[in-house]
Amino acid sequence: MSLAALPQAGLARLGRAVLSALAELGRVAMFAGAVLSHVLRPPFYGRELFAQVIAIGWLSLPVVGMTALFTGGALALQIYSGGARFQAEFAVPSIVAIGMVRELGPVLGGLMVAARVASSIAAEVGTMKVTEQIDALVTLSTDPLKYLAVPRVVAATLAVPVLVGVGDVIGIMGGWLVGVNRLDFNSGSYLHNTAQYLETWDVMSGLFKGAAFGFIVALMGCYHGMNSGRGAQGVGRATKAAVVAASVLILAANYVLTEVFFSA
Repeated sequence: MSLAALPQAGLARLGRAVLSALAELGRVAMFAGAVLSHVLRPPFYGRELFAQVIAIGWLSLPVVGMTALFTGGALALQIYSGGARFQAEFAVPSIVAIGMVRELGPVLGGLMVAARVASSIAAEVGTMKVTEQIDALVTLSTDPLKYLAVPRVVAATLAVPVLVGVGDVIGIMGGWLVGVNRLDFNSGSYLHNTAQYLETWDVMSGLFKGAAFGFIVALMGCYHGMNSGRGAQGVGRATKAAVVAASVLILAANYVLTEVFFSA
């Protein structure tokens, strides 16, 4: 290859990568539209929905709670250390509360659920595809999208905001524990400052983010599971792709939603 052709070859590879990414984005959008179009259509699989709420919500509570607890405590230490440079240590309770409910609670909760749930869904659905269980559903006149994807997406969309709310409370409690026992704050004063500066929209915006993140997590798990390759390697690649895609989309969606909610 001549030196003059190198820039053209590089641009060609870049163009193919961009077109491939756009095509994948289009396939994901079409899959999301298909899932949403089936949400309100019968039949409804209530037992499967309940099972997914337990699997996604209840069983994810320990990891989300522990993450929030240590994050709130570390945040209190960091804010106190930084605020001491400007004699602003008194701001620890309010900043911990606002930071947890607006950003850290939803984002870290979403990422923890993505690590646990997106991988689980992708592996489960991918294995069903490899073992031809999805083909068996079609043979039995059962729509795989309706039976597999819709309950998981709806369950995650409903369960993750609850996890975020619980994580917010635990994270604020972690900051309170560190503030009272490590930083010598008065307990009553700490709680008063937390309630004084925390607004309803701060909490609601975090819950809305949680719903969006739950939708993304389950959608990526179902999409990559249903499009996994054959064999154990295909399922493994689908699982990895589901977690990576869910995590990146959560961070991107977080920026977009923050811009929408707080740009003014």
